[in-house]
Amino acid sequence: MLRTILIGLAVLVVLLVLVVATRPPTFHVERSMAIAAPPERVFPHVNDFHAWTAWSPWEKIDPQMQRTYSGTPAGVGTIYAWDGNGNVGAGRMTITKSTPSSQIVIRLEFFEPFAATNTATFTFVPTPTGTTLTWAMDGSKNFLAKALHMVMDMDKMVGGSFEQGLAALAAIAERAPAANAAGGD
Repeated sequence: MLRTILIGLAVLVVLLVLVVATRPPTFHVERSMAIAAPPERVFPHVNDFHAWTAWSPWEKIDPQMQRTYSGTPAGVGTIYAWDGNGNVGAGRMTITKSTPSSQIVIRLEFFEPFAATNTATFTFVPTPTGTTLTWAMDGSKNFLAKALHMVMDMDKMVGGSFEQGLAALAAIAERAPAANAAGGD
């Protein structure tokens, strides 16, 4: 009887490992919003990490979060590091590509509570009424992340925050013109 139970458990573990191993090795989360402001008014609010405190949903989770800015003031080479409570963890963002009023690519490194490196991309598409702004995040999944993603939906976990951030960014950009389009490279 015990032997049958152990064999059954072993089979279940092997099946679980096979299922996890066949999960996709990457993830993609994306949200878009129409903003009633031209790309050149929206772009500076993303291109300058100092401006993120006004619209990023993660900025409000931990008011005591420690922030460090380094590198260039805006655009390629701008670095923003944070160290906060268990809800925001610790990490660093670096702008690696900045095409004025068109696209910003960010290397997003998480140090705590889990180590991960992802890519965040903001794409600004002009429309007759303003801008369609798309915020996307892409990353790879190791075996443990594949297993976790079977019970945690990354799209649901992060997508709502993207929607909140885009809405806050739209409200700011639609209210008043940006001071400048600093730092595009």
